[in-house]
Amino acid sequence: MTPKTRPQTAGPVAALRARLAEEGLDGYVIPRFDEHQGEYCAAHDNRLAHVTGFSGSAGVAIVMRDRAAIFVDGRYQVQVREEIDQDLFSIEHFYDAPLKDWLAKNLRSGERVGFNAMLLPSTWDADCRISVEAAGGHWVPVSGDLVDAIWADQPERPLGKIMAFPLSHAGETVAEKKGRIAAMLAKEGADFLVETQPDNIAWFLNVRGSDVAFNPMPQSFLIFDRAGTAEWLVDHRKLPNDLADFELDGVTMAAPETLIERARAAAPGRTLLLDPAFAPSAVAHAVRSAGGTVRLARSPVTLAKMVKNPVELAGFRDCHRLDGAAWIRFFAWLERHAVEREAGGRPITELEAEERILAFRQMSEIFVEPSFRSISAAAGHAAMCHYAASAVSSAPISAKSVYLLDSGGQYLSGTTDATRTTAFAPVGEDVRRSYTAVLKGFISMMSLKFPVGTCGHQVDAFARRPLWDLGLDYDHGTGHGVGHFLSVHEQPQRFDRRINEIVLAPGMVTTIEPGYYKAGEYGIRIENQVEVVADTDGFLRFRTLTLVPIDLRLADLGSLTEAERHWLDVYHAEVAAAMDGLLEPEVADWLAARTTPIIAG
Repeated sequence: MTPKTRPQTAGPVAALRARLAEEGLDGYVIPRFDEHQGEYCAAHDNRLAHVTGFSGSAGVAIVMRDRAAIFVDGRYQVQVREEIDQDLFSIEHFYDAPLKDWLAKNLRSGERVGFNAMLLPSTWDADCRISVEAAGGHWVPVSGDLVDAIWADQPERPLGKIMAFPLSHAGETVAEKKGRIAAMLAKEGADFLVETQPDNIAWFLNVRGSDVAFNPMPQSFLIFDRAGTAEWLVDHRKLPNDLADFELDGVTMAAPETLIERARAAAPGRTLLLDPAFAPSAVAHAVRSAGGTVRLARSPVTLAKMVKNPVELAGFRDCHRLDGAAWIRFFAWLERHAVEREAGGRPITELEAEERILAFRQMSEIFVEPSFRSISAAAGHAAMCHYAASAVSSAPISAKSVYLLDSGGQYLSGTTDATRTTAFAPVGEDVRRSYTAVLKGFISMMSLKFPVGTCGHQVDAFARRPLWDLGLDYDHGTGHGVGHFLSVHEQPQRFDRRINEIVLAPGMVTTIEPGYYKAGEYGIRIENQVEVVADTDGFLRFRTLTLVPIDLRLADLGSLTEAERHWLDVYHAEVAAAMDGLLEPEVADWLAARTTPIIAG
């Protein structure tokens, strides 16, 4: 594995510590969040990377005057060690040893820890406050942001253009959505909602944007009254002069910088509904201070958005056919050239492969951009769940190693996300055993029937059982929700060992993606996107959206059951049928070879 060049972070840490002294603080919390608490953020808001050098999409750090720690989840345990200076930061697990526990154990009596209440949701704010006060410390909201104060070359806020999202793609008018959300607010006993999640606002107002790479939604805020009025807090420079295509009846606009004052003005004697996990705690503080009541509950927009309507589902199926064609063209190209290029001393690199899958997607007129940075990873790089190749790290894709590609696209009709693992020479017994276990777990989930009322955590073990039988596991969830030309990682539904109270329902779109990772050697993941559909007798099942063949050359086919073989044959027949007439002759020949039935006759 080629180590990355670590950013020089001693300077930002020293500057921040000097600022702490000026502010009379002993520590400061730096989340990966921006003001919208999303997974991805603009360069302007990536304060965690500026101070620590860590480039992952989830994490938090705390910098004290004489010590510091960074917290990342299982996806980033390898990557974080390559990117940060471990002389400056200790490494902690985001879930197993979270920030609130660190504060309880490591804070000294009397120490003052600062935080930006626009960057922390209410759950974090409350949990950290309890821990700090239990340790005899002080939890101190600051004015502005201390990282911004020491970040001399901080990028500007984004001004991505906003477009109307037509009813032909959205499937539901803004007026209809207003009625649904107003009814949900009334049921919760709330008078108004402050919505800060960009994907929720984009869905609600039938708009899309381009402020943050991979995320076709504008950064903005929304205040919605259950009487049906809405105030959209958005930078007007992002909007076109002609708003005729937008559904803005009953929607007024204001500057996003006025969120707190407008929430405060709406508060007296009224009840605000605020998502405790995905909205800034500063909003809750402002409403309470103005004489309002705060009802902390999951956003009704999140709950309405998670079940896709028939038009959205049709769009998903359409874009997955196009995306499957891009994947198939990619693998046909990769197999045709990988071995010969390596033999000629010009091996295909991780970055070249990433560029090639993008080029194949761009053959579609409705493709917009990738849905995330592709994980194009050879050999040990694939053991880093969220690896991103760079000019420094980009490794050759060798016939002697396993290659993993996790990649997706944003299409006007939907969002895609899939992963395949392949090799161009026979693999060793260790890889074959692990790949077969991942494949069996994947088929177990994909073929599962489960009763109405089931939650994601209740079925997660079906994907892990074959690995558990070998004493193996993976340190990430088994699947996540996917937005409709929105965020590729959409809450609230997911498959995980952690409890998720969301009941699976027809119309939900999720991924199924078990894997196994051996640090420094290889990584394996197989991922399909699926929709939840009704089966019979009060049961549900998954129907695949992803249409990409699974490489069976890495598997021990003799250990598969008859049912597992049958599932693979049916799936591959579905892939072949969906691609009929869509591919060039030589690509179609490659697909025919990769979808040949396992069961004779």
